[in-house]
Amino acid sequence: MKAILLLPLLVSGCFDRYRTTDSLCNDNPQLCQPLNLNDGQCRIQRTNLIWQRYDTLQTPTDQHKFKELKATQEYQFCLEYAARIEPTELKQRKTKRIQALHHSYEAINRLTQELQSSQDPHIIFYRWTQGDQNAKQQFLALEGNTELEHPELQLALASYYIDKNKTKTLNILHHSLSLYKANDDININILHTLATLYFQQKNTSAAYVWVKIANQYHSNTQTKTVTSSLKNRFNLTDKERQKLNTAVTDIIKALNDGQYIQTTISPPN
Repeated sequence: MKAILLLPLLVSGCFDRYRTTDSLCNDNPQLCQPLNLNDGQCRIQRTNLIWQRYDTLQTPTDQHKFKELKATQEYQFCLEYAARIEPTELKQRKTKRIQALHHSYEAINRLTQELQSSQDPHIIFYRWTQGDQNAKQQFLALEGNTELEHPELQLALASYYIDKNKTKTLNILHHSLSLYKANDDININILHTLATLYFQQKNTSAAYVWVKIANQYHSNTQTKTVTSSLKNRFNLTDKERQKLNTAVTDIIKALNDGQYIQTTISPPN
């Protein structure tokens, strides 16, 4: 499961008391001192992490700790690159970055241990992705449970069945799309996986439709090039494409309105 940056302005309650990161650090030095403060490198990731740490300090739930873990990983990823950069002026900056990097490793280990017994399915799945086989069994045991009624968790479940049962995988992916609410951000991986599975099953019409839908939800040029090359392999007439494009429009509208239901794409007559 790819990590998401946490915008500091969105951390609930933070600005009720503090208006700047500096004021927060002045009152809570333990949140900030181990980091590479006053360094232009990793500024955004560092700021996100500080505010998330404050949020966790205020409400130390598993969910907040998990957000802090993800924010720490983003910060660590940036630092691993920044630590290799030779500062042009102050050599101690590199030392400070390396110290902050070691601190991030320690923080991730600590948070991972604290979340080891969490019953949150997102955290259970994360532990599975880190190689915890007990977490894998724990996650799979939740299949059919309302706790897994979340698009990302359904995608995780689909990833388990993709090499075992293609039909079941398709049903799970369609169900994951039905869980999105109006104007939610759709996970592009669900759309690409649907297109790929239908293409593998030689269901040209469905594969074409889901490639087109994926292109509509993705602005990345490289991804568009890949899906376009797949599209060019479809042996469809202009009339057939036109009919299938109507299905594309209908599905996109349903997704945007949060009213998607599993759709069967029939070959155009």
